[in-house]
Amino acid sequence: MADEKNIEKKEEEKVEAKTEEKTPPAKSDISPEDKARIKAEKIQMVKKKMEVLKAKKLKKVVKKVKTEEKELKPVLSGLVKDLLPNWTDEGARKAAADINIYSMEGKAKDKMTLPSTFFVVFRPDLIRKDVTASRANRRQAYGPDERAGQKHSVETWGKGHGVSRCQRIKGQRTGAQSPCNVGCRRAPPPYTDTVWSKKVNKKERIIAKLSALSATKEKVMVTARGHRFKDKITLPVIVEDGFKDIDETAEVARVLENLGVIEDVERARNGTHIRAGRGKMRGRKYKTPKSVLVVIDEEAPVIFAARNLPGVDVTTAARLNTEMLAPGGDPGRLTIFTKSAIKRLEG
Repeated sequence: MADEKNIEKKEEEKVEAKTEEKTPPAKSDISPEDKARIKAEKIQMVKKKMEVLKAKKLKKVVKKVKTEEKELKPVLSGLVKDLLPNWTDEGARKAAADINIYSMEGKAKDKMTLPSTFFVVFRPDLIRKDVTASRANRRQAYGPDERAGQKHSVETWGKGHGVSRCQRIKGQRTGAQSPCNVGCRRAPPPYTDTVWSKKVNKKERIIAKLSALSATKEKVMVTARGHRFKDKITLPVIVEDGFKDIDETAEVARVLENLGVIEDVERARNGTHIRAGRGKMRGRKYKTPKSVLVVIDEEAPVIFAARNLPGVDVTTAARLNTEMLAPGGDPGRLTIFTKSAIKRLEG
């Protein structure tokens, strides 16, 4: 009997020892070093989770940027055959290879081949459509006060007075508030909730831009727009990259004179005139014809130096649009590209 009791005691002790091993130590038993280690592990886990989330968000942003770049790429793979009908022609390739690169002294220092984006089929209908839409989307809503012409205390005399039965100001014979009276409200006034914006399909917008870009190399179209330039220069005018670093307006004018396009700036200066209509009172008194468009690869000092010249606009290759290339929907603007800007426009 004594042996059996000893065996039972030993088994109970073993079970108690196992339960003690399984149960975690109480919070009070955890040392400060262990607490610091656990806290550091938790912080590390949170940091890893944040890094994973940031990586996912970054991937989404990169994907979005890539899709936007694809949309902005001038030549879509599915439209190449339709957009470039003449690119296989030897004459077109020869004309593309004979474009001069001018120095800032106006001398031809090298030659280059224009990219295929300058040989897109001419679509004046899409150019006009895209320019009209871009102008409509900038239009500001306007309209009169909702109570304009209706702020009088009026009454109607009724029949039998030998006069028209319109509304009249109380105590007077003056007609008021009805659309038929002098100095009263308009019958169908313009409303501020009118939607002026217009939509253009993505492919149509791309074709319009490329078509307007192609027109910049055609001397007939550029001349038809009224631009003036020397007959010897090749279009579009391509200048060395040092042109974008000019930071003085007088220096820009000197380079334009060397290139043979300063006469067009003078045309814009002489064509500046006072606007006809109410716009004189609304901060747009003068109208200036469009002159030379300068396209550079990235933002540079020439943007601030050239904007003082009448009719001259400066933009980057990324911001180039149909309205800049064809103001008013008329293609064939006199355009100056830097060498690196031409490379940015390649498909």
